[in-house]
Amino acid sequence: VQLQASGGGLVQAGGSLRLSCQAFTNAFSNYDMGWFRQAPGKERAFVAGISWSGASTSYADSVKGRSWISRDNAKSTVYLQMNSLKSEDTAVYYCAARRLTTAPYDFWGQGTQVTVSS
Repeated sequence: VQLQASGGGLVQAGGSLRLSCQAFTNAFSNYDMGWFRQAPGKERAFVAGISWSGASTSYADSVKGRSWISRDNAKSTVYLQMNSLKSEDTAVYYCAARRLTTAPYDFWGQGTQVTVSS
């Protein structure tokens, strides 16, 4: 499956952004989806995940309570709403897909830059 992330940009601290990830597949509802981020000089880290049905979600502690992941299977799109952004949220954000909940994410999008100015 091909993934295309969008919605990044420059935002002031305390602001909000909504990232979108369009999946190009006829079987989007077969995949768990996730968002990851990589800040300069750091390893890529998990941000949020959502099950194929949307019934189950998970978040990194660093974004819990400030971010919400959702999906629209009819549009083959997953979203990440981020509020109360902090400078430490600055990173390239990637969406990812996996066919099994117990498997690693094996499909990745190209990333979208989020920059939070303080």
